[in-house]
Amino acid sequence: MIQSLQIALLLIFPVLVATGGLRDLVSYIIPNWISLALVGAFFPVALVLGVSMGDIGLHAAVGAGGLVLGMVMFALGWIGGGDAKLFAAAALWLGWPAGLAFAAFTGIAGGGLAVTLLALRSDWVRPYVLTGPAWFSRLARADEAVPYGVAIAIGALCAFPVSTLPGAIGS
Repeated sequence: MIQSLQIALLLIFPVLVATGGLRDLVSYIIPNWISLALVGAFFPVALVLGVSMGDIGLHAAVGAGGLVLGMVMFALGWIGGGDAKLFAAAALWLGWPAGLAFAAFTGIAGGGLAVTLLALRSDWVRPYVLTGPAWFSRLARADEAVPYGVAIAIGALCAFPVSTLPGAIGS
């Protein structure tokens, strides 16, 4: 019974991160409630999973580092504010050393996203994309930003299995 509860609580992370990525994809907005829910849920979930206070502190330090990195990327105009908050909240859940994998996977996914958007925005593909749904047509506009929350969500989901949290089930 307790193990089922632990698994259910762990699902909070992938569901919220995926929701943030999808919301960014279709609206270019990651609502604040997603990042706040991730941060607010982390501490009770970690305690229920039996994560030590030292490891919780390490997760918090990685989350703070993610916030600083996200703020720098935002200040440089590389990502939006919602992306920076989602990046930090995901880093909190992933901790150390999964935070490194998260950054690497996010960078790779961001490169793939950029190549995909360049293709959608090319003169060859854009006319076909413009006939699709409004959110998809918007992706093909050259003057639009990059919904980087998609790359953050992919990076977070790829790094989550190597985080300490899934390994804490049943301990």
